[in-house]
Amino acid sequence: MEKVKLEFFRKLLADRLESLLAEAGATIGDLTDDKEHLADDLDLATMESNRDFQLRIRDRERALIHKIRDAIRRIDEGDYGICMNCGAEISERRLIARPVATHCIDCKTEAEQLERRSRSF
Repeated sequence: MEKVKLEFFRKLLADRLESLLAEAGATIGDLTDDKEHLADDLDLATMESNRDFQLRIRDRERALIHKIRDAIRRIDEGDYGICMNCGAEISERRLIARPVATHCIDCKTEAEQLERRSRSF
């Protein structure tokens, strides 16, 4: 991949990483702030449900942060944009849609089909 394109993807990934880390910091602050005493059990249950939802979202974002850091490492090592399965180049369209992609669309489609088939047994 051309150096200019690699820098484009590095910036795209770095910007997304910065945004995710900022959101994570804000969530930690929200979760640790002292809450006023809630009026009833329903309010408490709603607050706990919202907190659980926020934590699940942040857990998914934590996994994405790991994938972004891995993608930046692959840029540094010269492996970015190469399918980890077949070794073919991952299309730019796919990388723009999913900059952390590690498989070309054909290999990813095949893996998803295998997964669906294995779940149906």
